[in-house]
Amino acid sequence: MLEHLRLTVPPALVDDVLDLLVDNPCVTNLVRFEGVSLVPEGDLVECDVAREVATELLDDLHDVGLSERGGIVVLSPDNTPFAEAERIAAIAPGDPEDAVIWPEVVERAEGAGRPTVGYLAFSILAVTIAAVAVITDSPILVVGAMVVGPEFGTVAAISVGVVLGKWAVAGRGALLLAGGFVVAILAVTVLALLAALSGLVDAEMLSRPRPQTNFIWRPDVWSFVVALVAGAAGVLAMTTDRDNAMVGVFISVTTVPAAGNFSLALALWDVPEMVGSAQQLGVNVLGMVVSGIAVILLQRLLWKRVLVLSDRVLHPFSGADGQVGAR
Repeated sequence: MLEHLRLTVPPALVDDVLDLLVDNPCVTNLVRFEGVSLVPEGDLVECDVAREVATELLDDLHDVGLSERGGIVVLSPDNTPFAEAERIAAIAPGDPEDAVIWPEVVERAEGAGRPTVGYLAFSILAVTIAAVAVITDSPILVVGAMVVGPEFGTVAAISVGVVLGKWAVAGRGALLLAGGFVVAILAVTVLALLAALSGLVDAEMLSRPRPQTNFIWRPDVWSFVVALVAGAAGVLAMTTDRDNAMVGVFISVTTVPAAGNFSLALALWDVPEMVGSAQQLGVNVLGMVVSGIAVILLQRLLWKRVLVLSDRVLHPFSGADGQVGAR
């Protein structure tokens, strides 16, 4: 698995950049177009690099000043069916699917912390579904609300910002997480009040036995345990680009359902359910943030060693025999 780099290089940095690329055994398909870049003025340099070492190369390019004075674009090809790609994959440490490209992680975190209309809309829709789930005591709707909720990206942004010292990213993520829930809860509370005035909702619907959805406002130690595990899984999926695992994370934590229950309890003024819902929401967010910080910190400190060790341990079972095409 390769990453494609498209570099806009000013004349003063061409030699430094080419030295980094030519001397790197995990770089291939290196091409240079002299003087073709107009803004900024300079050369266009393109190459493919093994995903496992992409972070180190990007750090080196940053150190020579390319990120400040030129341009860096990282693309992920879907297929690289040629022998040199296999050779590079064989000599790079670890497996490409386990590789973490930290500049890409930071960019995702920065994007997740930006407030958008879409984020607020999905928050309101998710909390609305959760409120209906409470009224109908429907676990299926609870799951639906969990999947629709957009809040995990902000949790990941907080974790990334704290570990990497990017406090502005962490602050924006925390503000958006809190603000998103406040806006969604207020919007759904208004809807619940209108429903109560029209007779569609009453206090008995909230206080009656709800065996399928009572867990939403009754946090316990397992709520925190699940939040820890889900937060770790989510951050690991985000940093290693395994988005297919995110759905499992979304349906594991009781954040949006708790917000939906809080909205109904606020509209109908059921204080015990408000308190329980707020506790459930807080426990889940805290658990995800704590485990997210822990996972990213461990990845920063130990991940490269883990990849090297995994290469030694798992290599005999991968079918690789040192020949091109074996991986």
